[in-house]
Amino acid sequence: MGSQRARVLLDGAAVVVGAAALALLLGVLRLPSPALFGGLVAGLVRALAIGHRAAVPRSATVAAQAVVGVAMGALVDLGTLRAVATNWLPVLLVTVGTLVLSLLAGLVLRLNRGITPVTGAFSMIAGGASGIVVMARDLGADERMVAVLQYLRVLLIVVLMPVVATTVYGASSGSGGAPAGSWPGWPAGLALTAACSVAGLGLGRLLRIPVAPLLGPMLAAAAVALTGLAHIGVPALLQNAAFLVIGLQVGLSFTRASLRTIGRALPLALVVIVGLILACAGLGALLSAVTGTSALDGYLATTPGGLYAVLATASDSGADTTFVLSVQVLRLFVMLLSAPLVARWLRRAGAGARP
Repeated sequence: MGSQRARVLLDGAAVVVGAAALALLLGVLRLPSPALFGGLVAGLVRALAIGHRAAVPRSATVAAQAVVGVAMGALVDLGTLRAVATNWLPVLLVTVGTLVLSLLAGLVLRLNRGITPVTGAFSMIAGGASGIVVMARDLGADERMVAVLQYLRVLLIVVLMPVVATTVYGASSGSGGAPAGSWPGWPAGLALTAACSVAGLGLGRLLRIPVAPLLGPMLAAAAVALTGLAHIGVPALLQNAAFLVIGLQVGLSFTRASLRTIGRALPLALVVIVGLILACAGLGALLSAVTGTSALDGYLATTPGGLYAVLATASDSGADTTFVLSVQVLRLFVMLLSAPLVARWLRRAGAGARP
């Protein structure tokens, strides 16, 4: 019994160390979400190399979801809301339009055999990739397919965005400065993260919020941020650890059959993702024309994912960072909060379509 427990602990430690090493390597290569990818790849290798299944403890998964939720909720502030309020109608219409485009893209993805309506929709939802991956399993989607396709989209956006911003919209690097901010030290950030996590988890379960471990802390953090009393700076190490756990959870659930399904889906998915990026750029042009912002602002505000890369590009090119952030954050919240409703609707529609 003792030797079996020791083997389980050694197995888990080896996977975690491998995931951390991969995350560091991917971080050096400046790939998006290196901690999540590191955990995913390490878990995938472990799942395929060793016969018996392994899983991340439920308590670790819940804690990771809470930390990710707090990090997303902390993006909201009064300046963001004021920027949205100035042009609330076109911003809201563009956000809803992006959600509709995402659902249409998910419908096209279902042409691949083995992809359910919920999995197709969640794989293509534009915005909040990490949050969508976190809640995928709880809402009945194939989290493996969702993770691969969500981050394929993010990777394409991160690679193409600087090129498009420079060649199409005439952005010039270095014309803007880094946004000012007052982040608390890590002890204060850790305390606020823990408080929002505990309060959000309790409130989410009390109110029976779907995917309470993620959405409860997200709403709690947003409420704290909107008071203006404190800015929640989730410690980077804690946030990376949370993404590592989520990545491991997804990676360990892979099988050879699931890899074959994903491989068959990739060619069509790539075409759909490119189409989604172009359609969102069209929404950006409309937003620019209606609000009077620059074409670059409209493009960056409606880019379907890669939030931190978008903000870095906006800051470096002298775009209106507040406007870009306001549209991106609003879309992130709309996508995450509407995801449970979308999943429920798609399941009911699928059940109604069966004879």
